[in-house]
Amino acid sequence: MKGPLLADCGRSARLSVLGCCLLSNHRVLLGVLRQLNTLTRRQHAHLVHALRPSLGLDRVCEAIDGAACLPPPCPACKSERSYRHGHSHGLQRYRCRACGKTFTRLSGTPLSRLRQRDKWLDYLGQMLEAKSVRRSARQVDVHRNTSFRWRHRFLELARHDRPARLAGIAEADELFLLESQKGSRRLNRPARRRGGVAATRGVSHEHDCILVARDRAGQTVDAVTGRGAVTKGQLHRHLLPVLEPHVLLVTDGHRAYRSFAREAGISHQYVNLRLGERVRGAVHVQNVNAYQRRFRQWLARFHGVASRYLPNYLGWRWALDGERIASPERFLRAAMGLVHA
Repeated sequence: MKGPLLADCGRSARLSVLGCCLLSNHRVLLGVLRQLNTLTRRQHAHLVHALRPSLGLDRVCEAIDGAACLPPPCPACKSERSYRHGHSHGLQRYRCRACGKTFTRLSGTPLSRLRQRDKWLDYLGQMLEAKSVRRSARQVDVHRNTSFRWRHRFLELARHDRPARLAGIAEADELFLLESQKGSRRLNRPARRRGGVAATRGVSHEHDCILVARDRAGQTVDAVTGRGAVTKGQLHRHLLPVLEPHVLLVTDGHRAYRSFAREAGISHQYVNLRLGERVRGAVHVQNVNAYQRRFRQWLARFHGVASRYLPNYLGWRWALDGERIASPERFLRAAMGLVHA
């Protein structure tokens, strides 16, 4: 009988110590609150600086756990049968009834295992202002490599927050950027100096082709189709799935668009830019061209973007266009793949 009795005594002692600690912490908190009005401005600044990590972590946890009402599916077996199972680093933890594994809302997302969560929302605020990697790193007090890694982790799923379909009158046009291998350790071509140009004039296989389609309601989709001029096959692959059956497609006079529209059975009108035709009633591509111009001007601040990261920057620009994502919390949910949360 001594064993269980001693265990009960030990448990009671631990609970008593825990109760005393909680009571002591509560008294300390009350004492600090009573003295807030007596603190100097510098002391207030020190207090805010000391509390900032905890407040940042609380904001992140609230934004993550408040993103949806229902428990998330298990990232291991995709089962939706889970229940609450304590907390992990401030986040609600769940246990899957099917496979028994535990997880949080970050498990299985690009943000899993990223550290310094208390600085995430501050960094996303820098991204909403489209700040550079180094400037964001200085503002948030992280290393520049961490800043670069965070940027593309946050954009990995957020870039897929796009409209499913374009309706009414949809304009389509190509945007060409000089191919870049910025950041690569090995190049498959001779290096170009900063601000270099292509070896040949005009559009060639040294240029990345970005297809942009936008309807008159402002819904926009885009895709990096490859190198050189767009082809009919690329239009079938990237443009056809996002067009409503009764859409009117408006483009320039490129032959690939005409062949694509004829094979897909889509109504098509075009303006002959070579002859100086810009507008013919409602037939024009000024809407999509204006979006492309805004994208070029916005992209110029980064002084060159590697071709492999272009889809991320296209998604980033679409998130900022028209202030569709206007808060760090909304950006964080989009980065988790919760595009409508």
